[in-house]
Amino acid sequence: MGKLIYATNVSLDGFTEDATGAFDWSEPDEAVHVFWNGVMRSTGTQLLGRRMYETMAVWETESSLAEESAVQADFAAAWQDSDKVVYSTTLADAVTARTRIVADFDAGEVHALKEASPADLLVGGPGIAAHALRAGLVDEIRMVMSPVVVGAGKPAFAADLRLDLELVDERRFGNGAVGVGYRVRT
Repeated sequence: MGKLIYATNVSLDGFTEDATGAFDWSEPDEAVHVFWNGVMRSTGTQLLGRRMYETMAVWETESSLAEESAVQADFAAAWQDSDKVVYSTTLADAVTARTRIVADFDAGEVHALKEASPADLLVGGPGIAAHALRAGLVDEIRMVMSPVVVGAGKPAFAADLRLDLELVDERRFGNGAVGVGYRVRT
């Protein structure tokens, strides 16, 4: 059975994007990219909202990204090697392979995906993550905190969530970012 992991980049004050919708402040250096590559390589299925999907699809639709470096080529290959479930009521067609679009988050379906998967599953985007966290489906949270305070924007966690966590991993990156992994206690 695969673990469901909420993976995200955040500002020090807990936002995934700033008040203008920008997240350029979280662009990874090579060491952070290598960290995320490892997470992506262990992933069999990704659960994504429309906006996160459209942001990440470039790893399959724009070959120039993979040509920039071996680290980016590795990430692109890992992205393409996973199944994607995109939750959207407005997206009609997928622009990537191995992608299924569904209208609504179904906790029972996600539980069945976890049980059937020999690999881990990732949930990307705070909206879909909130559904999975509320349903008690998330096993771990992995975050890279960037050394920036943005003041406002899209929070990484819904305001109505209470989670008890156990620290299982921590690492410091040369660019000042900090990676943390927490197991969600049930």
